[in-house]
Amino acid sequence: MSVPAATARIRIPPGVWVLGFVSMLMDISSEMIHSLLPLFLVGTLGVSVLAVGVIEGVAESTALMSKVFSGALSDYLGRRKGLAVLGYAMGALTKPVFALADGVGAVVTARFVDRVGKGIRGAPRDALLADITPPSIRGAAFGLRQSLDTVGAFAGPLLATGLMLAWANDFRAVFWVAAIPGLLAVLLLLVGIHEPGPKRPRRAVNPVRREALARLSGRYWWVVGVGAVFTLARFSEAFLVLRASQVGIAVAWVPLVMVAMNLVYAATAYPFGKLSDAVDHRTLLAAGLVVLIASDLVLALGSHWAALGAGVALWGVHMGMTQGLLAAMVADTAPQDLRGTAYGLFNLVSGIAMLVSSVIAGLLWDTLGSAFTFYVGAGFAALTLAGIALHAALDRPRGRAHP
Repeated sequence: MSVPAATARIRIPPGVWVLGFVSMLMDISSEMIHSLLPLFLVGTLGVSVLAVGVIEGVAESTALMSKVFSGALSDYLGRRKGLAVLGYAMGALTKPVFALADGVGAVVTARFVDRVGKGIRGAPRDALLADITPPSIRGAAFGLRQSLDTVGAFAGPLLATGLMLAWANDFRAVFWVAAIPGLLAVLLLLVGIHEPGPKRPRRAVNPVRREALARLSGRYWWVVGVGAVFTLARFSEAFLVLRASQVGIAVAWVPLVMVAMNLVYAATAYPFGKLSDAVDHRTLLAAGLVVLIASDLVLALGSHWAALGAGVALWGVHMGMTQGLLAAMVADTAPQDLRGTAYGLFNLVSGIAMLVSSVIAGLLWDTLGSAFTFYVGAGFAALTLAGIALHAALDRPRGRAHP
């Protein structure tokens, strides 16, 4: 289905582009480290794969769960930019710690603080993007920001690969270079975003009081539930990196796995985000789950680098189809003055699910083998798909608008 002409004529605001480039720079910084960190932990510091799963689960769930506090605070203050700057600054300042770490404790601490920073900036940034974007192109705007973010996510591992080859697998030197784009992201956000003031005088309202939370509709909570089960299916990408080393790819080339995944992700996020402005959200989300199931099965069954590449590419397609879409669905189902809180609660629930999924993935990997990790992921994706189908079947007779 084509995008309506009126929607196609509306230009994406400049602030969306700035937020996209800020995300891109920070992702270059973060992914230079994260694409190598599982190998650094296992190969250099000698931790187990289960420990990697726990570390990644705690880190990512911390980022998601901390969004609830910054999102609610941004609603209370009626301002978003300051919290976003704080979060990006925390992420940038942790990068040198990875280079200096001589034990797992320092890595865990840096990863924790980095992810707290991500959590602090995430909900206010998404709410700010929704605030400055016309509703009719919100899917395209979120898709564009996600696409630019993901350009950084593949440029970072690509740069890490080149430096590892040039510097004879010197992890710490690569980690030092990663600090530079992180600092540039903070500077761009400071000078490039001018937050719009409130359209009318407002009184500060506590967004976590019962009366405020009661304004979050059943359609919003359905999105939260679907996002949580979806997160159980989509464990940390660290397991894609570990799967690459398992099929015999040389250490210096392993970051290319994340390059390939994020290249596909970046190429598909904006087109699918734009498509989401014109089609039923549940249909597009269900299609993304089918692609995720296919990815899991290919990764579980394949033992050659070509199968790994196909599975990783499918993983990137499902990310492009679903991540910006879920963000737009939250914005569409939440009141404007509670958007920060809505994103925070969505990510709180998803954060708990991320912790559970990464621990389960690491435990399955260590006890039953890597294939079972991906089989269980496919099972959770199928469960989510069944829930969407049931919701559509129950909703159709009432003629409700899609969430």
